[in-house]
Amino acid sequence: MARGGWTDGQDVDSRAVLSALGNKYSAEILCAAGTPKSAQALSEDIEIPIATCYRRIEELVDAGLLECEGRQLSEEGRRTNIYRRTVDELEIDFGDEQPRLAHKRRTEAKNRLEEQRG
Repeated sequence: MARGGWTDGQDVDSRAVLSALGNKYSAEILCAAGTPKSAQALSEDIEIPIATCYRRIEELVDAGLLECEGRQLSEEGRRTNIYRRTVDELEIDFGDEQPRLAHKRRTEAKNRLEEQRG
């Protein structure tokens, strides 16, 4: 299934990905995490409770769709994790007995371009 920047999803757990994406706010978090953001910033951007945001972040990280990119100081002077999505696109094929995933991973060049725009 690999083609034009797409990677066959054999390196991801399709059940974990589908489970994470099936939860409310997960897609919104992934959309908002195109540039590095803290859980607090994601919570404020999407207007969801911080506890819910942390739960969704954990699920998305476990599924390999979001990663902790580092830490930075918050306005209150606390160290906070900064998250960014790891994929730009997902393709799900339900034609077989098990769903198959293909994904288009974010490149470092795209990450830098996003940071310059932001």
